[in-house]
Amino acid sequence: MDATFYIVMVLAVMLVGFGKGGMGDVLGLLGVPILTFVMPSVQAAAILLPILIVMDVIALWTWRAHWHRQTLLTVLPGALIGIAIGWTTFYIVPDYVMRLLIGIVALSFTARFFYNRYLAGNIEHPPRPNEPVRATIWGTLSGYGSFIAHAGGAPYQVYALPLQLSPKEYTGTAVRFFAIVNALKLPPYYMLGLLSAGNLQTSALLFPVALLATLAGAAVVKRMRMEVFYPWMYGMLMLAGLKLSWDGVRALAAVLG
Repeated sequence: MDATFYIVMVLAVMLVGFGKGGMGDVLGLLGVPILTFVMPSVQAAAILLPILIVMDVIALWTWRAHWHRQTLLTVLPGALIGIAIGWTTFYIVPDYVMRLLIGIVALSFTARFFYNRYLAGNIEHPPRPNEPVRATIWGTLSGYGSFIAHAGGAPYQVYALPLQLSPKEYTGTAVRFFAIVNALKLPPYYMLGLLSAGNLQTSALLFPVALLATLAGAAVVKRMRMEVFYPWMYGMLMLAGLKLSWDGVRALAAVLG
């Protein structure tokens, strides 16, 4: 493996780590696409999973005092459904279909937020309560997107952002949610033959980068005020929607062309 391979790997893991620390899912979304410059996408997802779990352990410790129990318990059942669907359809359903659908929804959702905030006189909406039906729908999409491409953040944000939790509660809850989701992905990934010795060795080499990047992301978020945090997170969701939509459209055009 040449120097380019390791430079690309370090860059991808750094961006994912910043996202895991709480700076936004769009950074995490860049991990697999960046890695595809030097390896197949399936291998990229396999190498990233152990790294994500190491990041989860660090993030759980960092945000151990902050989370919202009801939100976590409400959205988790749907995630379990999504993981099961992802497992059974991993080699059947193209991941670009899910990326395109999630991207369109994320863009519509953020467009509404920015319109209300900056173009319609700063319309304020009261916090939404936790709703089991909505939580199951978005949790399922999040679990599925996470399983097939580590891209479950946008559906989770669509559900969780309108709850208007404090920045620390929001981040701590998201950290716990994805830590559980990623841990549950390990057995299916192993049974699908994705966790080979070579992939695990590559993952292990990048654990120190994962540690430093996750701590750095958390340090930034802990210093954000609420009026800064939510526009930032909606901005990250918008970028995630653009990235997912672009990936989906480009792959669909290749198939149709």
